[in-house]
Amino acid sequence: MRRTAVIGAGWAGLSAAVTACLAGHRVHLFEMAPQAGGRARSHDLDAGRLDNGQHILIGAYRDTLCLLRQVGVDVDTALHRSPLSLRYPDGTGLTLPGGPPTLAFVRGVLGVAHWSLGERLALLRAAVRWRLQGFRCTPALTVSALCSSLPSAVIRDLVDPLCVAALNTPMSDASAQTFLRVLQDALFAGPGSADLLLPKRPLSDLLAEPALRWLTAHGATLHQGHRVMTLMPSARLPSAEAGMSALEATRGTDSWQVDGAPFDGVVVAATAREASRLVADIDPAWSQVAGALEYQPIVTVWVSGLSGGWPFPMVALRAGPDAPAQFAFDLGSLGGPPGVTAFVISGAATWVARGLQATASAVLTQAAEAFARAAPAEPPTVVHVDAERRATFACVPGLSRPAGTIAPGLVAAGDYIDGPYPATLEGAVRSGREAIDRLL
Repeated sequence: MRRTAVIGAGWAGLSAAVTACLAGHRVHLFEMAPQAGGRARSHDLDAGRLDNGQHILIGAYRDTLCLLRQVGVDVDTALHRSPLSLRYPDGTGLTLPGGPPTLAFVRGVLGVAHWSLGERLALLRAAVRWRLQGFRCTPALTVSALCSSLPSAVIRDLVDPLCVAALNTPMSDASAQTFLRVLQDALFAGPGSADLLLPKRPLSDLLAEPALRWLTAHGATLHQGHRVMTLMPSARLPSAEAGMSALEATRGTDSWQVDGAPFDGVVVAATAREASRLVADIDPAWSQVAGALEYQPIVTVWVSGLSGGWPFPMVALRAGPDAPAQFAFDLGSLGGPPGVTAFVISGAATWVARGLQATASAVLTQAAEAFARAAPAEPPTVVHVDAERRATFACVPGLSRPAGTIAPGLVAAGDYIDGPYPATLEGAVRSGREAIDRLL
Protein backbone atom coordinates (compact mmCIF):
# COMPACT_ATOMS: atom_id res chain seq x y z
CA MET A 1 0.00 0.00 0.00
CA ARG A 2 1.26 3.48 -0.89
CA ARG A 3 1.87 5.83 2.03
CA THR A 4 0.30 9.14 1.05
CA ALA A 5 0.46 12.37 3.02
CA VAL A 6 -2.21 15.02 2.58
CA ILE A 7 -1.24 18.41 4.00
CA GLY A 8 -4.35 20.42 4.77
CA ALA A 9 -7.83 19.31 5.79
CA GLY A 10 -9.96 21.85 3.98
CA TRP A 11 -12.45 20.61 1.42
CA ALA A 12 -9.67 19.94 -1.11
CA GLY A 13 -7.60 18.00 1.41
CA LEU A 14 -10.58 16.00 2.66
CA SER A 15 -11.49 15.15 -0.94
CA ALA A 16 -7.91 14.02 -1.64
CA ALA A 17 -7.74 11.95 1.55
CA VAL A 18 -11.04 10.17 0.86
CA THR A 19 -10.05 9.51 -2.78
CA ALA A 20 -6.67 8.14 -1.68
CA CYS A 21 -8.30 5.81 0.86
CA LEU A 22 -10.67 4.54 -1.80
CA ALA A 23 -7.63 3.84 -4.00
CA GLY A 24 -6.09 1.72 -1.24
CA HIS A 25 -3.51 4.19 0.08
CA ARG A 26 -2.41 4.44 3.71
CA VAL A 27 -3.32 8.08 4.32
CA HIS A 28 -1.86 10.53 6.82
CA LEU A 29 -3.84 13.79 6.98
CA PHE A 30 -2.11 16.84 8.46
CA GLU A 31 -4.03 19.94 9.54
CA MET A 32 -2.46 22.82 11.43
CA ALA A 33 -5.79 24.19 12.71
CA PRO A 34 -7.60 22.51 15.61
CA GLN A 35 -10.53 21.69 13.31
CA ALA A 36 -10.93 20.59 9.70
CA GLY A 37 -12.90 22.40 7.02
CA GLY A 38 -10.57 25.20 5.96
CA ARG A 39 -12.51 28.27 4.85
CA ALA A 40 -15.84 26.39 5.03
CA ARG A 41 -16.16 25.51 8.69
CA SER A 42 -18.36 26.26 11.72
CA HIS A 43 -17.86 27.99 15.06
CA ASP A 44 -19.77 27.57 18.30
CA LEU A 45 -20.87 31.06 19.37
CA ASP A 46 -23.39 32.52 21.80
CA ALA A 47 -25.89 32.84 18.94
CA GLY A 48 -25.51 29.15 18.08
CA ARG A 49 -23.31 27.18 15.72
CA LEU A 50 -22.58 29.55 12.85
CA ASP A 51 -20.45 29.05 9.76
CA ASN A 52 -17.50 31.31 9.01
CA GLY A 53 -19.56 32.48 6.03
CA GLN A 54 -22.70 31.45 4.19
CA HIS A 55 -21.84 29.06 1.37
CA ILE A 56 -24.02 28.14 -1.60
CA LEU A 57 -23.90 24.91 -3.58
CA ILE A 58 -25.63 24.30 -6.89
CA GLY A 59 -26.83 21.21 -8.69
CA ALA A 60 -23.80 21.27 -11.00
CA TYR A 61 -21.51 20.50 -8.02
CA ARG A 62 -21.41 16.83 -8.91
CA ASP A 63 -18.02 16.04 -7.33
CA THR A 64 -19.06 17.71 -4.08
CA LEU A 65 -22.35 15.80 -3.94
CA CYS A 66 -20.49 12.56 -4.68
CA LEU A 67 -18.00 13.23 -1.86
CA LEU A 68 -20.80 13.96 0.60
CA ARG A 69 -22.48 10.69 -0.27
CA GLN A 70 -19.18 8.78 0.00
CA VAL A 71 -18.70 9.89 3.61
CA GLY A 72 -22.26 8.98 4.53
CA VAL A 73 -24.15 12.27 4.21
CA ASP A 74 -27.76 12.09 3.05
CA VAL A 75 -27.71 15.03 0.67
CA ASP A 76 -31.49 15.00 0.27
CA THR A 77 -31.96 15.88 3.94
CA ALA A 78 -28.75 17.87 4.47
CA LEU A 79 -29.38 20.34 1.65
CA HIS A 80 -32.39 22.49 0.79
CA ARG A 81 -32.86 22.11 -2.96
CA SER A 82 -34.85 24.57 -5.03
CA PRO A 83 -34.75 26.05 -8.55
CA LEU A 84 -32.32 28.94 -9.00
CA SER A 85 -33.98 32.05 -7.64
CA LEU A 86 -32.65 35.58 -7.44
CA ARG A 87 -35.68 37.12 -5.79
CA TYR A 88 -35.64 40.42 -3.95
CA PRO A 89 -37.66 41.22 -0.82
CA ASP A 90 -40.22 43.10 -2.91
CA GLY A 91 -40.93 39.92 -4.90
CA THR A 92 -39.19 40.96 -8.12
CA GLY A 93 -36.37 38.96 -9.66
CA LEU A 94 -35.63 35.82 -11.66
CA THR A 95 -36.68 32.24 -10.92
CA LEU A 96 -35.82 29.40 -13.27
CA PRO A 97 -38.53 26.75 -13.66
CA GLY A 98 -37.74 23.06 -13.99
CA GLY A 99 -37.15 21.22 -17.23
CA PRO A 100 -34.46 21.26 -19.93
CA PRO A 101 -31.91 23.99 -19.07
CA THR A 102 -32.19 26.10 -22.21
CA LEU A 103 -35.97 26.13 -22.16
CA ALA A 104 -35.95 26.83 -18.41
CA PHE A 105 -33.64 29.81 -18.90
CA VAL A 106 -35.80 31.26 -21.67
CA ARG A 107 -38.98 30.80 -19.64
CA GLY A 108 -37.35 32.26 -16.54
CA VAL A 109 -36.09 35.37 -18.34
CA LEU A 110 -39.41 35.96 -20.12
CA GLY A 111 -41.14 35.65 -16.75
CA VAL A 112 -39.30 38.60 -15.17
CA ALA A 113 -42.27 40.95 -15.23
CA HIS A 114 -40.49 44.06 -13.96
CA TRP A 115 -38.16 44.03 -16.98
CA SER A 116 -39.43 45.45 -20.22
CA LEU A 117 -39.76 43.13 -23.21
CA GLY A 118 -36.73 44.80 -24.77
CA GLU A 119 -34.62 44.15 -21.65
CA ARG A 120 -35.63 40.49 -21.58
CA LEU A 121 -34.90 40.00 -25.28
CA ALA A 122 -31.52 41.72 -24.92
CA LEU A 123 -30.46 39.17 -22.30
CA LEU A 124 -31.71 36.25 -24.41
CA ARG A 125 -29.81 37.55 -27.46
CA ALA A 126 -26.62 37.83 -25.39
CA ALA A 127 -27.09 34.29 -24.05
CA VAL A 128 -27.51 32.95 -27.59
CA ARG A 129 -24.37 34.79 -28.69
CA TRP A 130 -22.34 33.41 -25.77
CA ARG A 131 -23.53 29.89 -26.50
CA LEU A 132 -22.71 30.13 -30.20
CA GLN A 133 -19.21 31.28 -29.18
CA GLY A 134 -18.81 28.20 -27.00
CA PHE A 135 -18.93 30.36 -23.86
CA ARG A 136 -15.47 31.67 -24.69
CA CYS A 137 -14.18 35.20 -25.09
CA THR A 138 -10.99 37.22 -25.17
CA PRO A 139 -9.00 36.28 -22.03
CA ALA A 140 -8.38 39.93 -21.14
CA LEU A 141 -12.09 40.80 -21.04
CA THR A 142 -13.82 41.76 -17.79
CA VAL A 143 -17.43 40.94 -16.97
CA SER A 144 -18.27 44.65 -17.20
CA ALA A 145 -16.89 44.78 -20.73
CA LEU A 146 -18.60 41.52 -21.70
CA CYS A 147 -21.99 42.81 -20.58
CA SER A 148 -21.60 46.48 -21.49
CA SER A 149 -24.39 46.29 -24.09
CA LEU A 150 -26.94 44.79 -21.70
CA PRO A 151 -29.64 47.01 -20.17
CA SER A 152 -28.78 48.45 -16.77
CA ALA A 153 -31.72 46.66 -15.12
CA VAL A 154 -30.43 43.27 -16.29
CA ILE A 155 -26.94 44.05 -15.02
CA ARG A 156 -28.27 45.33 -11.68
CA ASP A 157 -30.74 42.50 -11.02
CA LEU A 158 -28.93 39.50 -12.52
CA VAL A 159 -25.40 39.86 -13.86
CA ASP A 160 -23.91 41.78 -10.94
CA PRO A 161 -25.26 39.48 -8.18
CA LEU A 162 -24.37 36.35 -10.18
CA CYS A 163 -20.85 37.60 -10.80
CA VAL A 164 -20.12 38.53 -7.20
CA ALA A 165 -21.72 35.33 -5.89
CA ALA A 166 -19.75 33.05 -8.24
CA LEU A 167 -16.41 34.87 -8.54
CA ASN A 168 -16.36 37.01 -5.36
CA THR A 169 -14.89 39.75 -7.53
CA PRO A 170 -16.57 42.98 -8.68
CA MET A 171 -17.74 43.04 -12.30
CA SER A 172 -15.25 45.75 -13.20
CA ASP A 173 -12.35 43.44 -12.24
CA ALA A 174 -13.79 39.95 -12.78
CA SER A 175 -12.69 37.57 -15.53
CA ALA A 176 -15.34 37.31 -18.25
CA GLN A 177 -13.97 33.93 -19.39
CA THR A 178 -14.39 32.40 -15.94
CA PHE A 179 -17.83 33.96 -15.60
CA LEU A 180 -18.93 32.43 -18.91
CA ARG A 181 -17.67 29.01 -17.82
CA VAL A 182 -19.73 29.27 -14.64
CA LEU A 183 -22.81 30.21 -16.68
CA GLN A 184 -22.22 27.29 -19.04
CA ASP A 185 -21.94 24.68 -16.30
CA ALA A 186 -24.58 26.14 -13.99
CA LEU A 187 -27.32 27.25 -16.39
CA PHE A 188 -26.87 25.07 -19.45
CA ALA A 189 -25.21 21.81 -18.33
CA GLY A 190 -28.29 19.70 -17.73
CA PRO A 191 -31.54 19.45 -15.76
CA GLY A 192 -31.08 20.55 -12.17
CA SER A 193 -27.59 21.95 -12.68
CA ALA A 194 -28.73 25.45 -11.74
CA ASP A 195 -30.67 24.34 -8.65
CA LEU A 196 -29.71 26.07 -5.41
CA LEU A 197 -28.50 23.70 -2.69
CA LEU A 198 -28.43 25.50 0.66
CA PRO A 199 -26.93 23.67 3.67
CA LYS A 200 -29.48 22.80 6.34
CA ARG A 201 -26.78 22.00 8.85
CA PRO A 202 -23.53 23.77 9.84
CA LEU A 203 -20.72 23.32 7.33
CA SER A 204 -18.56 21.33 9.75
CA ASP A 205 -21.49 18.93 10.22
CA LEU A 206 -22.01 18.82 6.46
CA LEU A 207 -18.55 17.58 5.42
CA ALA A 208 -15.61 18.01 7.81
CA GLU A 209 -16.81 15.92 10.72
CA PRO A 210 -18.43 13.13 8.64
CA ALA A 211 -15.28 12.98 6.50
CA LEU A 212 -12.98 12.68 9.53
CA ARG A 213 -15.12 9.90 10.94
CA TRP A 214 -15.10 8.12 7.58
CA LEU A 215 -11.32 8.49 7.23
CA THR A 216 -10.71 7.14 10.72
CA ALA A 217 -12.96 4.16 10.01
CA HIS A 218 -10.98 3.48 6.82
CA GLY A 219 -7.59 3.44 8.50
CA ALA A 220 -6.38 6.99 7.89
CA THR A 221 -4.15 8.65 10.50
CA LEU A 222 -5.18 12.17 11.48
CA HIS A 223 -2.69 14.80 12.66
CA GLN A 224 -4.83 17.74 13.77
CA GLY A 225 -3.11 20.79 15.22
CA HIS A 226 0.07 19.80 13.36
CA ARG A 227 1.63 22.42 11.11
CA VAL A 228 4.01 20.76 8.66
CA MET A 229 7.35 22.54 8.84
CA THR A 230 9.55 20.62 6.42
CA LEU A 231 8.81 18.96 3.08
CA MET A 232 11.70 17.53 1.10
CA PRO A 233 12.46 14.74 -1.37
CA SER A 234 14.19 11.72 0.07
CA ALA A 235 17.04 12.40 -2.39
CA ARG A 236 17.87 15.49 -0.33
CA LEU A 237 18.96 13.29 2.55
CA PRO A 238 22.74 13.07 3.12
CA SER A 239 23.15 10.85 0.04
CA ALA A 240 22.18 13.74 -2.26
CA GLU A 241 24.96 15.33 -4.25
CA ALA A 242 26.44 18.49 -2.84
CA GLY A 243 25.25 21.62 -4.61
CA MET A 244 22.24 19.90 -6.15
CA SER A 245 19.15 22.11 -6.30
CA ALA A 246 16.03 20.94 -4.55
CA LEU A 247 14.14 20.55 -7.83
CA GLU A 248 17.04 18.61 -9.38
CA ALA A 249 17.10 16.36 -6.33
CA THR A 250 13.56 15.21 -7.04
CA ARG A 251 14.48 13.67 -10.38
CA GLY A 252 14.43 9.91 -10.27
CA THR A 253 12.49 9.75 -7.01
CA ASP A 254 8.90 10.16 -5.94
CA SER A 255 9.65 9.51 -2.28
CA TRP A 256 9.18 12.40 0.13
CA GLN A 257 9.80 13.35 3.71
CA VAL A 258 7.11 15.24 5.65
CA ASP A 259 8.62 16.47 8.89
CA GLY A 260 11.06 13.56 8.63
CA ALA A 261 8.45 10.85 8.00
CA PRO A 262 8.72 8.98 4.66
CA PHE A 263 5.88 8.94 2.13
CA ASP A 264 5.47 7.59 -1.38
CA GLY A 265 3.45 10.63 -2.43
CA VAL A 266 2.35 13.96 -1.01
CA VAL A 267 -0.66 16.18 -1.72
CA VAL A 268 -0.16 19.78 -0.66
CA ALA A 269 -3.72 20.90 0.03
CA ALA A 270 -2.87 23.81 2.30
CA THR A 271 -3.67 27.44 1.55
CA ALA A 272 -1.78 28.99 -1.34
CA ARG A 273 0.48 30.94 1.02
CA GLU A 274 1.24 27.91 3.17
CA ALA A 275 1.85 25.80 0.07
CA SER A 276 4.17 28.50 -1.25
CA ARG A 277 6.22 28.28 1.94
CA LEU A 278 6.42 24.49 1.87
CA VAL A 279 7.67 24.19 -1.71
CA ALA A 280 9.80 27.34 -1.89
CA ASP A 281 13.04 25.31 -2.03
CA ILE A 282 11.57 22.53 -4.17
CA ASP A 283 10.11 24.60 -7.03
CA PRO A 284 10.70 28.35 -6.59
CA ALA A 285 8.71 29.22 -9.74
CA TRP A 286 5.62 27.33 -8.50
CA SER A 287 6.03 28.90 -5.08
CA GLN A 288 6.22 32.38 -6.56
CA VAL A 289 3.01 31.94 -8.57
CA ALA A 290 1.13 30.59 -5.56
CA GLY A 291 2.47 33.30 -3.27
CA ALA A 292 1.58 36.10 -5.68
CA LEU A 293 -2.16 35.43 -5.70
CA GLU A 294 -4.27 38.33 -4.50
CA TYR A 295 -7.47 37.88 -2.55
CA GLN A 296 -10.98 39.16 -2.11
CA PRO A 297 -12.67 39.12 1.32
CA ILE A 298 -16.18 38.12 2.28
CA VAL A 299 -17.92 39.66 5.28
CA THR A 300 -20.94 38.05 6.94
CA VAL A 301 -23.16 39.92 9.38
CA TRP A 302 -25.63 37.91 11.45
CA VAL A 303 -28.68 39.89 12.54
CA SER A 304 -31.31 38.87 15.08
CA GLY A 305 -34.85 40.20 15.25
CA LEU A 306 -36.04 40.10 11.63
CA SER A 307 -39.32 38.28 11.27
CA GLY A 308 -38.25 35.97 8.43
CA GLY A 309 -41.07 34.10 6.75
CA TRP A 310 -39.85 34.88 3.24
CA PRO A 311 -41.09 32.70 0.38
CA PHE A 312 -37.45 31.67 -0.22
CA PRO A 313 -34.72 30.99 2.39
CA MET A 314 -32.34 33.17 0.37
CA VAL A 315 -33.14 36.58 -1.08
CA ALA A 316 -31.03 38.91 -3.18
CA LEU A 317 -30.44 42.47 -2.08
CA ARG A 318 -29.64 45.55 -4.11
CA ALA A 319 -26.19 46.59 -2.95
CA GLY A 320 -24.88 50.11 -3.31
CA PRO A 321 -22.43 52.63 -1.84
CA ASP A 322 -24.26 52.56 1.50
CA ALA A 323 -25.83 49.09 1.22
CA PRO A 324 -23.15 46.40 1.60
CA ALA A 325 -24.93 43.04 1.37
CA GLN A 326 -25.86 41.26 -1.84
CA PHE A 327 -27.71 38.32 -0.24
CA ALA A 328 -29.57 37.48 2.95
CA PHE A 329 -30.33 34.01 4.35
CA ASP A 330 -33.12 33.16 6.78
CA LEU A 331 -31.20 30.65 8.90
CA GLY A 332 -34.27 29.62 10.86
CA SER A 333 -35.86 28.17 7.73
CA LEU A 334 -32.63 26.24 7.06
CA GLY A 335 -32.49 24.54 10.43
CA GLY A 336 -30.25 27.18 12.00
CA PRO A 337 -30.85 29.57 14.90
CA PRO A 338 -34.45 30.87 14.68
CA GLY A 339 -34.80 34.56 14.04
CA VAL A 340 -31.22 34.95 12.80
CA THR A 341 -30.51 36.29 9.32
CA ALA A 342 -27.09 36.08 7.65
CA PHE A 343 -26.22 39.04 5.42
CA VAL A 344 -23.38 38.26 2.99
CA ILE A 345 -21.05 40.86 1.49
CA SER A 346 -18.91 39.41 -1.32
CA GLY A 347 -16.03 41.30 -2.90
CA ALA A 348 -15.96 43.19 0.37
CA ALA A 349 -12.59 44.93 0.20
CA THR A 350 -14.04 48.45 0.42
CA TRP A 351 -16.18 47.48 3.41
CA VAL A 352 -13.32 45.79 5.22
CA ALA A 353 -11.42 49.05 4.78
CA ARG A 354 -14.29 50.96 6.39
CA GLY A 355 -14.22 48.67 9.41
CA LEU A 356 -16.50 45.89 10.62
CA GLN A 357 -18.44 48.13 12.99
CA ALA A 358 -19.31 50.56 10.20
CA THR A 359 -20.18 47.62 7.93
CA ALA A 360 -22.51 46.09 10.50
CA SER A 361 -24.22 49.44 11.05
CA ALA A 362 -24.76 49.83 7.30
CA VAL A 363 -26.23 46.33 7.12
CA LEU A 364 -28.75 47.17 9.83
CA THR A 365 -29.86 50.22 7.85
CA GLN A 366 -30.03 48.18 4.65
CA ALA A 367 -32.05 45.46 6.40
CA ALA A 368 -34.53 47.97 7.79
CA GLU A 369 -35.14 49.37 4.32
CA ALA A 370 -35.21 46.02 2.49
CA PHE A 371 -37.62 44.38 4.92
CA ALA A 372 -39.71 47.44 5.82
CA ARG A 373 -42.92 45.56 4.99
CA ALA A 374 -42.25 43.08 7.78
CA ALA A 375 -40.72 45.48 10.27
CA PRO A 376 -40.40 43.86 13.72
CA ALA A 377 -41.70 45.49 16.89
CA GLU A 378 -38.13 45.79 18.21
CA PRO A 379 -35.25 46.97 16.04
CA PRO A 380 -32.96 44.14 14.82
CA THR A 381 -29.54 43.75 16.39
CA VAL A 382 -26.18 42.43 15.20
CA VAL A 383 -25.22 39.19 16.93
CA HIS A 384 -21.93 38.48 15.14
CA VAL A 385 -19.69 39.77 12.35
CA ASP A 386 -17.07 37.65 10.54
CA ALA A 387 -14.56 38.79 7.94
CA GLU A 388 -12.80 36.10 5.92
CA ARG A 389 -10.10 38.37 4.53
CA ARG A 390 -8.65 35.78 2.14
CA ALA A 391 -11.94 34.11 1.28
CA THR A 392 -11.06 33.56 -2.41
CA PHE A 393 -8.41 34.58 -4.87
CA ALA A 394 -9.26 37.64 -6.94
CA CYS A 395 -10.62 36.11 -10.16
CA VAL A 396 -9.26 38.65 -12.64
CA PRO A 397 -8.53 38.33 -16.38
CA GLY A 398 -5.22 36.70 -17.32
CA LEU A 399 -4.64 35.35 -13.82
CA SER A 400 -1.66 33.01 -13.40
CA ARG A 401 -2.53 30.08 -11.12
CA PRO A 402 -0.14 27.35 -9.96
CA ALA A 403 -0.16 23.97 -11.69
CA GLY A 404 -1.48 20.84 -10.07
CA THR A 405 1.81 18.95 -10.37
CA ILE A 406 4.87 20.28 -8.56
CA ALA A 407 7.34 17.40 -8.88
CA PRO A 408 7.25 13.59 -9.26
CA GLY A 409 5.15 12.29 -6.39
CA LEU A 410 4.32 15.80 -5.20
CA VAL A 411 1.03 17.39 -6.27
CA ALA A 412 -1.15 20.26 -5.13
CA ALA A 413 -4.87 20.60 -4.45
CA GLY A 414 -6.99 23.62 -3.69
CA ASP A 415 -9.55 25.93 -5.26
CA TYR A 416 -6.66 28.14 -6.44
CA ILE A 417 -5.00 25.43 -8.60
CA ASP A 418 -4.98 26.17 -12.33
CA GLY A 419 -8.33 25.43 -13.93
CA PRO A 420 -11.40 26.95 -15.55
CA TYR A 421 -13.37 27.63 -12.36
CA PRO A 422 -13.28 30.34 -9.70
CA ALA A 423 -12.65 29.58 -6.03
CA THR A 424 -15.63 27.41 -5.09
CA LEU A 425 -16.31 24.36 -2.95
CA GLU A 426 -16.71 22.32 -6.13
CA GLY A 427 -13.35 23.55 -7.42
CA ALA A 428 -11.68 22.52 -4.16
CA VAL A 429 -13.29 19.08 -4.07
CA ARG A 430 -12.54 18.41 -7.72
CA SER A 431 -8.91 19.44 -7.31
CA GLY A 432 -8.50 16.98 -4.42
CA ARG A 433 -9.77 14.09 -6.51
CA GLU A 434 -7.64 15.11 -9.49
CA ALA A 435 -4.54 15.36 -7.27
CA ILE A 436 -4.82 11.66 -6.39
CA ASP A 437 -5.41 10.85 -10.06
CA ARG A 438 -2.13 12.59 -10.85
CA LEU A 439 -0.29 10.64 -8.16
CA LEU A 440 -1.61 7.40 -9.60
